[in-house]
Amino acid sequence: MPRIRIELPETFDFVTRIPVRVDDLNYGGHLSNDAVLSVAHEARLRWIRSLGFASELDVAGIGLIMADAAVVFRAEGGHGMELRVEVALREPKSRGFDLVYRLVDDATETEIAQVKTGMLWFDYRAKRVGHVPEAFTKAVGRGAV
Repeated sequence: MPRIRIELPETFDFVTRIPVRVDDLNYGGHLSNDAVLSVAHEARLRWIRSLGFASELDVAGIGLIMADAAVVFRAEGGHGMELRVEVALREPKSRGFDLVYRLVDDATETEIAQVKTGMLWFDYRAKRVGHVPEAFTKAVGRGAV
């Protein structure tokens, strides 16, 4: 069976720390797949705010919507673990970009998961895909290709 592979960069654009809560555990007692996406979502919002934007609904006047996601588990995450979540912008295009995330147990340096989300610029009022705002391009220091 072919496995998903997420290409991680050597350096990341943003780092934050997020604790694993009891609500993040599955029936097996470890970090659940939906919680991993929730952690990525929180890290993405923190990254957006670090760039000076309000939220995923307002990044220089346009929103973001997730087009796809992939999760690769590397080890079990447990309750009380402090995750270091590293975020990197990949493949910026005129209509969207990818983000890759690495979730690491901050105490042991054990990699818990890798995540990739494909994000599109989205006009929620018009209900259609939009274009990268110039203010975002300036904030990240990379143009769309």
